[in-house]
Amino acid sequence: MDLTLAVDLGGTKIAGALVDRSGQVGPVRTVATPAQDGPDVVVRAVGRLLEDVLRGGWPGGAAGGPGSAGHADAGTRVRAVGVGTAGVVDVPAGTIVSSTDTFAGWAGTHLGEEVRAAASALLERDVPVHVQNDVDAHALGESWRGAAAGARSALVVAVGTGIGAGVVLDGTVLRGAHHVAGELGHLPIGGADHLRCPCGRPGHLEALGSGAGMRRHYAWLSGDGSVLDARGVVALAQSGDRTARQAVRESAAAVGRGIAAVVTVLDPEVVVVSGGVAEAGVLWWRPMEHALRAELVDVLEDVPVVPGRLGVAAPLLGAAASAWRLVDAA
Repeated sequence: MDLTLAVDLGGTKIAGALVDRSGQVGPVRTVATPAQDGPDVVVRAVGRLLEDVLRGGWPGGAAGGPGSAGHADAGTRVRAVGVGTAGVVDVPAGTIVSSTDTFAGWAGTHLGEEVRAAASALLERDVPVHVQNDVDAHALGESWRGAAAGARSALVVAVGTGIGAGVVLDGTVLRGAHHVAGELGHLPIGGADHLRCPCGRPGHLEALGSGAGMRRHYAWLSGDGSVLDARGVVALAQSGDRTARQAVRESAAAVGRGIAAVVTVLDPEVVVVSGGVAEAGVLWWRPMEHALRAELVDVLEDVPVVPGRLGVAAPLLGAAASAWRLVDAA
Protein backbone atom coordinates (compact mmCIF):
# COMPACT_ATOMS: atom_id res chain seq x y z
CA MET A 1 0.00 0.00 0.00
CA ASP A 2 1.05 3.59 -0.57
CA LEU A 3 1.74 5.85 2.41
CA THR A 4 3.02 9.32 3.20
CA LEU A 5 5.30 10.19 6.08
CA ALA A 6 4.06 13.17 8.13
CA VAL A 7 6.12 15.29 10.53
CA ASP A 8 5.00 17.92 13.05
CA LEU A 9 8.05 19.97 14.04
CA GLY A 10 7.31 22.07 17.11
CA GLY A 11 9.34 24.00 19.63
CA THR A 12 9.38 21.25 22.27
CA LYS A 13 8.86 18.02 20.35
CA ILE A 14 8.90 16.54 16.86
CA ALA A 15 6.17 14.01 16.05
CA GLY A 16 5.98 11.73 13.06
CA ALA A 17 3.76 9.00 11.64
CA LEU A 18 2.84 7.17 8.47
CA VAL A 19 -0.52 8.19 6.99
CA ASP A 20 -2.55 6.39 4.34
CA ARG A 21 -4.82 7.75 1.60
CA SER A 22 -7.89 7.68 3.81
CA GLY A 23 -6.29 9.68 6.62
CA GLN A 24 -5.59 6.75 8.92
CA VAL A 25 -2.58 7.62 11.09
CA GLY A 26 -0.11 4.94 12.11
CA PRO A 27 1.76 4.86 15.43
CA VAL A 28 3.02 8.34 16.34
CA ARG A 29 6.67 8.58 17.34
CA THR A 30 8.19 11.61 19.06
CA VAL A 31 11.60 13.04 19.90
CA ALA A 32 12.52 16.18 21.81
CA THR A 33 13.25 19.25 19.67
CA PRO A 34 16.79 20.57 20.25
CA ALA A 35 15.51 24.00 19.20
CA GLN A 36 18.34 26.01 20.76
CA ASP A 37 21.11 23.85 19.34
CA GLY A 38 20.86 25.15 15.79
CA PRO A 39 19.27 24.00 12.51
CA ASP A 40 21.77 21.21 11.80
CA VAL A 41 21.01 19.52 15.12
CA VAL A 42 17.26 19.92 14.60
CA VAL A 43 17.47 18.38 11.12
CA ARG A 44 19.44 15.43 12.49
CA ALA A 45 16.71 14.93 15.11
CA VAL A 46 14.13 14.88 12.31
CA GLY A 47 16.21 12.27 10.50
CA ARG A 48 16.30 10.07 13.60
CA LEU A 49 12.54 10.40 13.92
CA LEU A 50 12.00 9.43 10.27
CA GLU A 51 14.12 6.34 10.82
CA ASP A 52 12.15 5.43 13.95
CA VAL A 53 8.81 5.81 12.15
CA LEU A 54 9.98 3.71 9.21
CA ARG A 55 11.38 1.03 11.49
CA GLY A 56 7.98 0.74 13.16
CA GLY A 57 6.27 0.14 9.84
CA TRP A 58 2.54 0.12 9.20
CA PRO A 59 0.13 -1.67 11.57
CA GLY A 60 -0.47 -5.17 10.31
CA GLY A 61 2.29 -4.92 7.76
CA ALA A 62 5.96 -5.77 7.62
CA ALA A 63 8.30 -4.18 10.17
CA GLY A 64 12.00 -3.94 10.78
CA GLY A 65 14.13 -1.28 9.11
CA PRO A 66 13.60 1.11 6.23
CA GLY A 67 12.46 -1.64 3.89
CA SER A 68 9.30 -2.17 5.91
CA ALA A 69 7.86 1.12 4.75
CA GLY A 70 10.19 2.07 1.97
CA HIS A 71 9.92 -0.65 -0.62
CA ALA A 72 6.97 -1.99 -2.56
CA ASP A 73 8.09 -5.57 -2.11
CA ALA A 74 7.50 -5.24 1.64
CA GLY A 75 3.87 -4.37 0.97
CA THR A 76 4.13 -0.66 1.74
CA ARG A 77 5.74 2.24 -0.05
CA VAL A 78 6.32 5.80 1.20
CA ARG A 79 5.49 8.12 -1.68
CA ALA A 80 6.19 11.55 -0.13
CA VAL A 81 6.97 13.39 3.09
CA GLY A 82 4.93 16.25 4.53
CA VAL A 83 6.25 18.59 7.24
CA GLY A 84 4.44 21.13 9.37
CA THR A 85 6.95 23.33 11.16
CA ALA A 86 7.16 26.31 13.45
CA GLY A 87 8.14 29.48 11.62
CA VAL A 88 7.06 31.38 8.52
CA VAL A 89 7.61 29.15 5.50
CA ASP A 90 8.19 29.88 1.82
CA VAL A 91 6.27 26.80 0.74
CA PRO A 92 7.45 26.51 -2.91
CA ALA A 93 11.06 26.80 -1.75
CA GLY A 94 10.63 24.74 1.42
CA THR A 95 12.60 27.41 3.28
CA ILE A 96 12.08 29.02 6.71
CA VAL A 97 11.59 32.76 6.09
CA SER A 98 11.47 33.91 9.69
CA SER A 99 11.03 32.50 13.18
CA THR A 100 10.78 33.44 16.82
CA ASP A 101 13.80 33.01 19.09
CA THR A 102 12.44 29.63 20.21
CA PHE A 103 14.52 28.17 17.36
CA ALA A 104 18.09 29.43 17.27
CA GLY A 105 19.14 30.34 13.72
CA TRP A 106 16.02 28.79 12.18
CA ALA A 107 15.39 31.53 9.60
CA GLY A 108 17.03 30.71 6.29
CA THR A 109 17.03 26.95 6.87
CA HIS A 110 16.38 25.03 3.64
CA LEU A 111 14.25 22.51 5.50
CA GLY A 112 12.71 20.89 2.43
CA GLU A 113 16.10 20.09 0.93
CA GLU A 114 17.45 18.80 4.25
CA VAL A 115 14.49 16.54 4.94
CA ARG A 116 14.46 15.29 1.36
CA ALA A 117 18.10 14.27 1.66
CA ALA A 118 17.49 12.48 4.96
CA ALA A 119 14.35 10.70 3.77
CA SER A 120 15.84 9.70 0.43
CA ALA A 121 18.87 8.17 2.15
CA LEU A 122 16.64 6.12 4.46
CA LEU A 123 14.33 4.99 1.65
CA GLU A 124 17.16 4.45 -0.84
CA ARG A 125 15.31 6.47 -3.49
CA ASP A 126 14.30 10.08 -4.03
CA VAL A 127 11.00 11.24 -2.52
CA PRO A 128 9.29 14.64 -2.76
CA VAL A 129 8.92 16.74 0.41
CA HIS A 130 6.34 19.42 1.22
CA VAL A 131 7.04 21.92 4.01
CA GLN A 132 4.52 24.38 5.47
CA ASN A 133 3.79 26.28 8.66
CA ASP A 134 2.50 24.05 11.45
CA VAL A 135 -0.73 26.01 11.98
CA ASP A 136 -1.50 25.80 8.26
CA ALA A 137 -0.94 22.05 8.52
CA HIS A 138 -3.25 21.98 11.54
CA ALA A 139 -5.93 23.81 9.55
CA LEU A 140 -5.61 21.40 6.62
CA GLY A 141 -5.92 18.45 8.97
CA GLU A 142 -9.15 19.73 10.50
CA SER A 143 -10.46 20.47 7.00
CA TRP A 144 -9.57 17.03 5.66
CA ARG A 145 -10.65 14.74 8.48
CA GLY A 146 -11.72 16.93 11.38
CA ALA A 147 -14.28 19.50 12.46
CA ALA A 148 -14.27 21.32 9.10
CA ALA A 149 -14.52 18.21 6.91
CA GLY A 150 -16.95 18.82 4.05
CA ALA A 151 -16.83 22.61 4.30
CA ARG A 152 -15.64 24.51 1.24
CA SER A 153 -14.12 27.27 3.38
CA ALA A 154 -12.91 27.26 6.95
CA LEU A 155 -11.10 29.47 9.42
CA VAL A 156 -9.15 27.26 11.83
CA VAL A 157 -7.77 29.04 14.89
CA ALA A 158 -5.24 27.51 17.29
CA VAL A 159 -5.06 29.11 20.74
CA GLY A 160 -2.23 27.77 22.83
CA THR A 161 1.01 29.28 24.09
CA GLY A 162 0.62 31.57 21.07
CA ILE A 163 -2.17 32.19 18.56
CA GLY A 164 -2.22 31.15 14.93
CA ALA A 165 -4.81 30.53 12.25
CA GLY A 166 -5.18 28.97 8.86
CA VAL A 167 -7.65 29.82 6.12
CA VAL A 168 -8.64 26.87 3.95
CA LEU A 169 -10.49 27.44 0.67
CA ASP A 170 -11.57 24.41 -1.38
CA GLY A 171 -8.91 22.29 0.28
CA THR A 172 -6.10 24.79 -0.25
CA VAL A 173 -4.48 26.94 2.44
CA LEU A 174 -4.35 30.68 1.76
CA ARG A 175 -0.65 31.53 2.09
CA GLY A 176 -0.47 35.23 1.23
CA ALA A 177 2.04 37.29 -0.76
CA HIS A 178 4.54 37.26 2.13
CA HIS A 179 3.77 33.76 3.46
CA VAL A 180 1.98 35.04 6.58
CA ALA A 181 -1.74 34.78 5.77
CA GLY A 182 -3.61 33.69 8.89
CA GLU A 183 -1.25 35.32 11.42
CA LEU A 184 -4.20 36.17 13.64
CA GLY A 185 -2.00 36.64 16.68
CA HIS A 186 -0.65 39.92 15.32
CA LEU A 187 -4.05 41.51 14.81
CA PRO A 188 -4.27 44.79 16.80
CA ILE A 189 -6.93 44.31 19.48
CA GLY A 190 -8.50 46.53 22.10
CA GLY A 191 -7.61 45.89 25.71
CA ALA A 192 -4.09 44.60 25.03
CA ASP A 193 -2.15 47.88 25.05
CA HIS A 194 -0.54 47.08 28.41
CA LEU A 195 1.01 43.86 27.10
CA ARG A 196 3.77 43.28 24.57
CA CYS A 197 3.46 40.72 21.80
CA PRO A 198 6.37 38.33 21.13
CA CYS A 199 6.92 40.31 17.90
CA GLY A 200 7.88 43.27 20.11
CA ARG A 201 4.81 45.44 19.55
CA PRO A 202 2.18 46.25 22.16
CA GLY A 203 -1.54 45.68 21.71
CA HIS A 204 -1.59 42.56 19.51
CA LEU A 205 -4.07 39.75 20.08
CA GLU A 206 -1.41 37.21 21.04
CA ALA A 207 -0.23 39.51 23.83
CA LEU A 208 -3.59 39.07 25.61
CA GLY A 209 -5.43 36.13 24.07
CA SER A 210 -2.74 33.44 24.07
CA GLY A 211 -1.96 31.21 27.02
CA ALA A 212 1.17 33.20 27.75
CA GLY A 213 -0.82 36.40 27.36
CA MET A 214 -3.49 35.22 29.79
CA ARG A 215 -0.81 34.51 32.39
CA ARG A 216 0.77 37.95 31.92
CA HIS A 217 -2.63 39.63 32.04
CA TYR A 218 -3.41 37.90 35.33
CA ALA A 219 -0.06 39.03 36.75
CA TRP A 220 -0.81 42.61 35.64
CA LEU A 221 -4.29 42.55 37.20
CA SER A 222 -3.30 40.86 40.46
CA GLY A 223 0.32 41.80 40.99
CA ASP A 224 1.00 38.09 41.47
CA GLY A 225 3.70 36.82 39.15
CA SER A 226 3.95 33.38 40.74
CA VAL A 227 1.40 31.67 38.46
CA LEU A 228 3.45 29.88 35.82
CA ASP A 229 1.03 29.35 32.93
CA ALA A 230 -2.54 29.62 31.66
CA ARG A 231 -3.45 26.30 33.26
CA GLY A 232 -2.66 27.85 36.62
CA VAL A 233 -4.82 30.88 35.89
CA VAL A 234 -7.72 28.70 34.75
CA ALA A 235 -7.39 26.53 37.86
CA LEU A 236 -7.58 29.62 40.07
CA ALA A 237 -10.61 30.83 38.10
CA GLN A 238 -12.34 27.49 38.54
CA SER A 239 -11.72 27.67 42.29
CA GLY A 240 -13.49 31.05 42.43
CA ASP A 241 -10.63 33.57 42.25
CA ARG A 242 -12.30 36.71 40.89
CA THR A 243 -9.17 38.22 39.39
CA ALA A 244 -8.36 34.97 37.63
CA ARG A 245 -11.90 34.83 36.30
CA GLN A 246 -11.49 38.35 34.96
CA ALA A 247 -8.20 37.42 33.30
CA VAL A 248 -9.72 34.35 31.63
CA ARG A 249 -12.82 36.26 30.54
CA GLU A 250 -10.93 39.21 29.05
CA SER A 251 -8.35 37.00 27.35
CA ALA A 252 -11.08 34.82 25.83
CA ALA A 253 -13.14 37.84 24.73
CA ALA A 254 -10.11 39.27 22.93
CA VAL A 255 -9.83 36.05 20.94
CA GLY A 256 -13.53 36.24 20.10
CA ARG A 257 -13.22 39.80 18.82
CA GLY A 258 -10.19 38.89 16.76
CA ILE A 259 -11.97 35.95 15.17
CA ALA A 260 -15.00 38.16 14.46
CA ALA A 261 -12.79 40.57 12.51
CA VAL A 262 -11.49 37.79 10.28
CA VAL A 263 -14.95 36.22 9.85
CA THR A 264 -16.28 39.60 8.71
CA VAL A 265 -13.59 39.85 6.03
CA LEU A 266 -13.62 36.23 4.82
CA ASP A 267 -17.15 34.92 5.52
CA PRO A 268 -16.02 31.31 6.08
CA GLU A 269 -18.48 28.44 6.10
CA VAL A 270 -17.24 27.28 9.51
CA VAL A 271 -14.87 28.42 12.27
CA VAL A 272 -12.87 25.80 14.16
CA VAL A 273 -11.19 26.81 17.43
CA SER A 274 -8.62 24.44 18.90
CA GLY A 275 -5.46 24.38 20.99
CA GLY A 276 -4.65 23.94 24.65
CA VAL A 277 -6.29 27.17 25.83
CA ALA A 278 -9.45 26.46 23.85
CA GLU A 279 -9.74 23.19 25.75
CA ALA A 280 -10.13 25.02 29.08
CA GLY A 281 -13.90 24.51 28.99
CA VAL A 282 -16.94 26.78 29.23
CA LEU A 283 -15.12 29.25 31.48
CA TRP A 284 -13.09 30.23 28.41
CA TRP A 285 -15.35 29.18 25.54
CA ARG A 286 -18.46 31.08 26.65
CA PRO A 287 -16.89 34.59 26.80
CA MET A 288 -14.94 33.87 23.60
CA GLU A 289 -18.05 32.96 21.62
CA HIS A 290 -20.18 35.68 23.22
CA ALA A 291 -17.66 38.37 22.22
CA LEU A 292 -17.36 36.89 18.73
CA ARG A 293 -21.09 36.89 18.03
CA ALA A 294 -21.60 40.33 19.57
CA GLU A 295 -19.32 41.81 16.90
CA LEU A 296 -20.82 40.10 13.84
CA VAL A 297 -23.37 41.67 11.53
CA ASP A 298 -26.73 39.91 11.35
CA VAL A 299 -26.04 37.90 8.21
CA LEU A 300 -22.98 36.32 9.86
CA GLU A 301 -24.32 35.81 13.37
CA ASP A 302 -25.13 32.12 12.84
CA VAL A 303 -21.73 31.05 11.51
CA PRO A 304 -20.86 27.71 13.13
CA VAL A 305 -18.08 28.00 15.72
CA VAL A 306 -16.95 24.54 16.79
CA PRO A 307 -14.07 22.99 18.73
CA GLY A 308 -11.39 21.07 16.90
CA ARG A 309 -11.73 17.28 16.78
CA LEU A 310 -8.26 16.02 15.97
CA GLY A 311 -6.03 17.41 18.71
CA VAL A 312 -2.36 16.63 18.19
CA ALA A 313 -3.14 14.55 15.08
CA ALA A 314 -4.33 17.61 13.14
CA PRO A 315 -0.92 18.90 11.91
CA LEU A 316 0.17 15.37 11.00
CA LEU A 317 -2.94 14.89 8.89
CA GLY A 318 -2.51 18.30 7.28
CA ALA A 319 1.12 17.58 6.47
CA ALA A 320 0.06 14.24 4.99
CA ALA A 321 -2.70 15.88 2.92
CA SER A 322 -0.15 18.19 1.32
CA ALA A 323 2.22 15.27 0.71
CA TRP A 324 -0.55 13.38 -1.08
CA ARG A 325 -1.06 16.42 -3.31
CA LEU A 326 2.59 16.17 -4.34
CA VAL A 327 2.04 12.54 -5.23
CA ASP A 328 -1.07 13.31 -7.26
CA ALA A 329 0.62 16.19 -9.09
CA ALA A 330 3.63 14.08 -10.12
